[in-house]
Amino acid sequence: MKHSKGQSKPAAAPLPRTVTDIPEIKPGQSVALLQELHILTRDGKLNQDSRRKLKQVYHLYQFIEPLLNDVVADKGSVSLVDHGAGKSYLGFILYDLFFKPLADASHIYGIETRDELVQRSRELAAKFEFPGMSFLPLSVAESTTSSELPASIDIVTALHACNTATDDAIDFALKKHAKHIVLVPCCQAEVASVLRKNKGQSLGKSALTEIWRHPIHTREFGSQVTNVLRCLQLEAHGYQVSVTELVGWEHSMKNELIVATYKDLPRKRPADRLKEVLDTVGLQEMNHRFYTEAAHD
Repeated sequence: MKHSKGQSKPAAAPLPRTVTDIPEIKPGQSVALLQELHILTRDGKLNQDSRRKLKQVYHLYQFIEPLLNDVVADKGSVSLVDHGAGKSYLGFILYDLFFKPLADASHIYGIETRDELVQRSRELAAKFEFPGMSFLPLSVAESTTSSELPASIDIVTALHACNTATDDAIDFALKKHAKHIVLVPCCQAEVASVLRKNKGQSLGKSALTEIWRHPIHTREFGSQVTNVLRCLQLEAHGYQVSVTELVGWEHSMKNELIVATYKDLPRKRPADRLKEVLDTVGLQEMNHRFYTEAAHD
């Protein structure tokens, strides 16, 4: 049976730019932006994967928002660099919820090595008229010396930055005199590889070497000690460091959150402890990675 024209399905009403009736979405959040980020479907719905992704980003936002407010209260504007930005979910949501209403010199820089993701983020920032966002196709190490970034940055984030990028982000933050650093560490394989290489020399020296004698323990201990060394390094540069677990990241083994705030704290004890840990577990050759010379005048 044929349908008459009068029985044709009406076109869906356009979605509002913001919504408050989806409990997971913050008031004032741009629906169109969430759709472009593929967090919301075309008809404004959340599927299971996008709900988890949104929960993760909002959970991080809860930690970062007070840091942004702190800098704005102190300086009147804020700069943030997001390393290993990927598709820039965090950067866009931070800008939409916090930076957009500021209308000042505040700026977000997304650092990402993949050109196609950088280009896509640039297009999105232009589409939504976010002038305070820049995206640079650089590695973290390259960004530390790039003239496209200012000499100092207020907040540095690095979420699951791969390879040596988490440690490069710490180096970046120290050299850019960042007040706040937010890290979800990743890729601690570098320390594990050094432990593995030096295992034969270490086994007879101390019973502690039993902690990483077996290969699976080498990997697990390497991951643990890497984050311990990162925290000690930050403390050795005058930062106050807190470590917590990211709720909602249960699907990932990498759910540790390190937040550091520069307080000009005493440096000698953490620096001494850092050296002692490196010496005890046979990681002396990594002194260059976890350096402790003062980065702040």
